[in-house]
Amino acid sequence: MKTLVLIDIQNDFMPGGALAVKNGDEIIPLINELQQKFDLVIATQDWHAKGHSSFASAHQDASAFDVIKLNGLNQVLWPDHCVQNTPGAEFHPELDTNRIETIFRKGTDLAIDSYSGFYDNMHLKSTGLSGYLKEKGVHQVYFAGLAGDYCVAYSVLDSISEGFETTLIEDATRSIDQKGFEKMKLEILRKGGTILKAADLVF
Repeated sequence: MKTLVLIDIQNDFMPGGALAVKNGDEIIPLINELQQKFDLVIATQDWHAKGHSSFASAHQDASAFDVIKLNGLNQVLWPDHCVQNTPGAEFHPELDTNRIETIFRKGTDLAIDSYSGFYDNMHLKSTGLSGYLKEKGVHQVYFAGLAGDYCVAYSVLDSISEGFETTLIEDATRSIDQKGFEKMKLEILRKGGTILKAADLVF
């Protein structure tokens, strides 16, 4: 069962959003088209509590994009984004959600950020995505969405670690920092993942 996981295609990551990914909205038509090729479509949703520890606003004298130590890990401090039950946390209105079977929310713990759709950044808590896929008998997982250098890349790496045949659909992602994305792509390939463009998918 070939599965497509759509990462965080939410309003706050779109142009004009609180944490805009440049040209993030460009991938939506391609993603809507891609969904038709897969047996199973799943989405993740950044779903932060107000005052989340990854927000610069939660730290005195901090600015967005500063890097601090949080729970022993380097933490980029972000603008407030994807706060639970706000318009910014909603999926982009042009995203076709009819084929999305289920949604896995992440970043819900006030104290720990969560880039990956599988685990928080300390790997203390699972979202349940891996177990869900394994119960469905899924072996091949494909990823697309936002942002390529953070939530998409960390989800891909965790997917590989969980034993899935894992593919990043490169042209169905956009990144905050292209250099960071290139670095993460090398890590994905080193760990045994595959990187393809949508046109190269052959099912």
